[in-house]
Amino acid sequence: MLAWAVAAAGAAWAAPEAARAAAPAATDTSSPPAAQWLERMNQALTSRNYDGTFSHWQGGTVQMLRIIHRLKDGQVAERLVSLDGSGREFVRAGETLTCYLPDRRTVLVERRPAQQSLVSFPAVTGQAASYYDIREVARMRLNRRETHLITIAPRDQYRYGYRLWIDDATAMPLKTQLCDASGRVIEQIVFANLRMPARIADAAFKPEVATEGFQWLRNTAAAPPAPQPLPPAWSALKLPPGFRMMVRGAQTLPGSNTPVDQIVFSDGLASVSVFVESRAASGGPESQTSCLGSSCAFSTWVDGRKVTAVGEVPAATVRFFATQLRGAPAPTPAVDCLGSDCARTVQ
Repeated sequence: MLAWAVAAAGAAWAAPEAARAAAPAATDTSSPPAAQWLERMNQALTSRNYDGTFSHWQGGTVQMLRIIHRLKDGQVAERLVSLDGSGREFVRAGETLTCYLPDRRTVLVERRPAQQSLVSFPAVTGQAASYYDIREVARMRLNRRETHLITIAPRDQYRYGYRLWIDDATAMPLKTQLCDASGRVIEQIVFANLRMPARIADAAFKPEVATEGFQWLRNTAAAPPAPQPLPPAWSALKLPPGFRMMVRGAQTLPGSNTPVDQIVFSDGLASVSVFVESRAASGGPESQTSCLGSSCAFSTWVDGRKVTAVGEVPAATVRFFATQLRGAPAPTPAVDCLGSDCARTVQ
């Protein structure tokens, strides 16, 4: 759920009975449906100003952070500040993301999609609704505020689920849990305080890190290297229910001059990126799986090329995508003859 963790490195659901037992009041049947609360939450997160402090729990480690978000004249500005010892700060202005890493004496500047927030929350689209069970299971008070407990439960083992405590007055998510198929919490965000001021001054987005003597690394102005020949078009033999190919193209990853073929699959909520190295290799290491919090990656070799699938999904899902990918057959020459003259063409 925290996009900043990626930059710094260069589901499920409670049983309805348990949730109701924890709630002091029953669900109000006159309340808008659960899906509508999710729409209100997404609207609040993208269109309103807010300034809040929250705890982020993952893998037994807890961090305190502050997020400042502003929408002014159609331009989004965000600042994420670590309140722990690292002193890291991340400032986003439109498509430019600047990462201040005092513990590394480094500043990274790169381009990110303008709609990609530093702290991401689930946005359920119509495409995803059929593959998740979305319901409001309780009304309860959290931090002295009335909230709606919304659960997003996947209907199969290929995705994670969420529990969301959405504030009744502001539609902001005061608490979010990402859970596996057994309901075990993988990652959690809880706001300790949250303000929604009408205006936020420009000074709120200026970092407090003194960068004298820091190394600056920029990935915005440099022209990409000349494209290299890419492998034949790759596609999946089979996809988990609901997933579709959304984007494909060539990418040059940091620290490498060799482009890779990237394919992004999504069900409208969860997404998986698959990277295929453009150059064949004679061999490689055994297949490898790694997970950090909610993100999992799986690398293997297919037709002599390294294939890596990455996503905020269970390990079995990234393994499924990587092993189902295949390249298109190589073009075969055809021979056209007229009398004694023959010409070879590629079809």
